Amino acid sequence: MTSTTIRVPLPRKHRGRARSIPMTALGIVFLGLMVFPVYWMVNSSLQATAGAATATWFPTNPTFSGYVAAFQQQGGNFVSSMIIGLGTVVVTLLVATPAAYGLARFRMRGTRVFLLVLLVTQMIPTIVIANALYTLFNDVGLLNTYAGLILADSAVQIPFSILLMRAFMESIPPSLVEAALVDGANDFRAFLSIVVPISRNAIVTAALFTFLGAWGDFLIALTLTSTDAVRPITLGIYNYIGSNVTDWGPVMATAVLASLPAAVLLVVAQRYIAAGALGGAVK
Repeated sequence: MTSTTIRVPLPRKHRGRARSIPMTALGIVFLGLMVFPVYWMVNSSLQATAGAATATWFPTNPTFSGYVAAFQQQGGNFVSSMIIGLGTVVVTLLVATPAAYGLARFRMRGTRVFLLVLLVTQMIPTIVIANALYTLFNDVGLLNTYAGLILADSAVQIPFSILLMRAFMESIPPSLVEAALVDGANDFRAFLSIVVPISRNAIVTAALFTFLGAWGDFLIALTLTSTDAVRPITLGIYNYIGSNVTDWGPVMATAVLASLPAAVLLVVAQRYIAAGALGGAVK
């Protein structure tokens, strides 16, 4: 006489919960790997040690001397990065916003080719663009200037901003713009009064990515500057490491302070980023 074992399948809810446990654990591991360098940077900035490798796992006796030194020695570089970042945002939006609207609303010959060129520019390494601009900026006197760095960073950020905002503006119903034109507004007035307010999420997203790109730029600043007159924080940290190999507290404190603007902007504008990045996906 043989006996048979009947396996009762688990309810779908329990099966989904059982499958989610390994994925959750794997996600926690990856999150820990990504967050650990940030924690170690903050931890080392609060310790008066000779090197980051010799710091303890927790700052039992925290000191803020590194932050004091960072403010005193790198304050000018923070201001330079802020000027360059905000200037790049202004120039990029002034150029990319109407360009994106024109490409989204008007059907012109060669639009597909132009969009392909914009995509190709995203594949060009930044160092190639910086080297190409060096000779031009040297001839017109834009080396070691805020204007030169702002224009160079804008040249890198404008194509991406156009592609991002165009995808969103294509989802705007044409009837809204046509109603404004019927009421007597011209295309420019309709653009300012109708398109720009509706595209706020996409514009904020493009502005955020532009600022982060300019704030974190290193290669363009390294190529187009050779003096201390205009030196962003990324280049300041690079030069700071060489002169502070015996005291990493100020170096790590500078890195923490340089990360704060990006972290604050991402937290404040995260809802605009989600809406702006996905707004053009559904028409």
